[in-house]
Amino acid sequence: MAQAAENLRKVDPVWERIRNDAKELADREPVLAGLVHSSVLHHDSLEKTLGYRIALKLSNDEMTTQILREIVDKAYAADPSLADDARADIMAVHERDPACHNFLQPLLFFKGFQAMQAYRVSHWLWKQDRKEVAYFLQMRSSEVFGVDIHPGARMGKGIMIDHAHSIVIGETARVGDNVSMLHAVTLGGTGKEDDIRHPTIEDGVLIGAGAKVLGNITVGHCSRIAAGSVVLKEIPPCKTVAGVPAKIVGEAGCDQPAQSMDQLLSSNKS
Repeated sequence: MAQAAENLRKVDPVWERIRNDAKELADREPVLAGLVHSSVLHHDSLEKTLGYRIALKLSNDEMTTQILREIVDKAYAADPSLADDARADIMAVHERDPACHNFLQPLLFFKGFQAMQAYRVSHWLWKQDRKEVAYFLQMRSSEVFGVDIHPGARMGKGIMIDHAHSIVIGETARVGDNVSMLHAVTLGGTGKEDDIRHPTIEDGVLIGAGAKVLGNITVGHCSRIAAGSVVLKEIPPCKTVAGVPAKIVGEAGCDQPAQSMDQLLSSNKS
């Protein structure tokens, strides 16, 4: 498995598609050529591009772009899974968001994708016991992107956060692979205990806009949470829940709700 991942990185079809999209955009929109060249075409790998974009977006007078870039580049060099997860995130956004028309757009314009990559670096720093630097990235990501993911949270790959405004994910939250969520989602805690106090979201879950999932509860795989719902109890796999407090209103309606992005309760097949 490790060798297969290494071979994929050498070929890197995601990076090739990003570069092709970048060349096409630079030719079609000369006013964006400088952005495209500095962000993509000037670099020889997705890792270098991500390092440049994260540092550029999150640096400020307290942490220069150069220093932050050194930190981020070190993370990507030390842990190849960071960029592998970013590739999965790019493909997830492209597959699930009808507003995304190529692989370049998330990298340049979509703050949900950018915030996820900033989180991934902050989580790496957290695991290296560089917690203050991780907190700095969390703070800046919240200020710049409106996305506040604690660096101690555990997020899977293939995550799509659409619109990505007012997202809050707490320290002990666990989010599986191929999860989709919309703006104003909260994965929040209850109480002040040091143990697990935030939700576990299993693979393939779709979380609608404004939904709140609170406490040490599990949302089963491939379930749907309707927009505006407040989830306070466990949800079995492959169910749809809605309401305040949320209740089961039927089956999930399809095998992979996070990929279909179907949020209409009328399509639910209970």
